[in-house]
Amino acid sequence: MTTRAKQRTADPDLGVLSGRLLFAFQRELFAEVAAQGFDDLKHRHGAVMAYLEPDGVRATELSRLSGQHKQIIGTLVDELEALGYLERRPDPSDRRAKLVCPTERGLAQMRTADAVIAGIEAQHAERLGADNYRRFKETFLDVVEHQRRRRGPQPEGDTED
Repeated sequence: MTTRAKQRTADPDLGVLSGRLLFAFQRELFAEVAAQGFDDLKHRHGAVMAYLEPDGVRATELSRLSGQHKQIIGTLVDELEALGYLERRPDPSDRRAKLVCPTERGLAQMRTADAVIAGIEAQHAERLGADNYRRFKETFLDVVEHQRRRRGPQPEGDTED
């Protein structure tokens, strides 16, 4: 008799594969970033830090890009602000709105994370061959975007992790 665990190991579905990739990627990224002085970040902070722009971005845009509910993004922004990675500033294009902007520490973390990610991707490109890795990413992006469209607009209160 085949158990679900054995089946998921032998022939993992898209969700299992995506989760394995995400968790392994996060472990490597956050370990490397922590080793370079950013050991106070948690994996959940990636929902903000991955989409943070040097000149700032609105929290509503962070919510849209990450697929996280706006209240979750608000909590993460509060945490990252307390840790010194970002600050809220008035949006010059709309005085009623705020921009989430990286501090100097936030910019340094972004540069560090970008370098670590480039290194991870270079290792995969070398192992698979640059053309194969590019095709893999194009195909994977297509699958991801198709899956996101299938659900339609994200319902209020729902999150995509």
